[in-house]
Amino acid sequence: MDTQKWEYKVVFVENWERVSVEGHETRPEKGERNSAFGRRVLNQMGADGWELSGIQHTMPGRSYFVFKRPLVSGAEPDLSVVRREAQAPEAAPDQPAPADDVQIISV
Repeated sequence: MDTQKWEYKVVFVENWERVSVEGHETRPEKGERNSAFGRRVLNQMGADGWELSGIQHTMPGRSYFVFKRPLVSGAEPDLSVVRREAQAPEAAPDQPAPADDVQIISV
């Protein structure tokens, strides 16, 4: 008997005024109500096959929404590391700036 495997996506939601999915930020359209924006975001996730499976509240107005969907037979889940955008340390006047050899993606 095969056990169902899942893949997950974590979405950061801030007051339904900003949503971040793996570094891609979305905000309401001009004049769009926050509730309509939230519905639009959730409907898009559902249309892409994602089902809301949990919400982790971190502080008032900020939450992580956890979505899951069945993993396609034979596929492996995405285990890649997505790094947050880092502030480059300022170089001392007599030292060169750090090299830009790392891909940076906002979360």
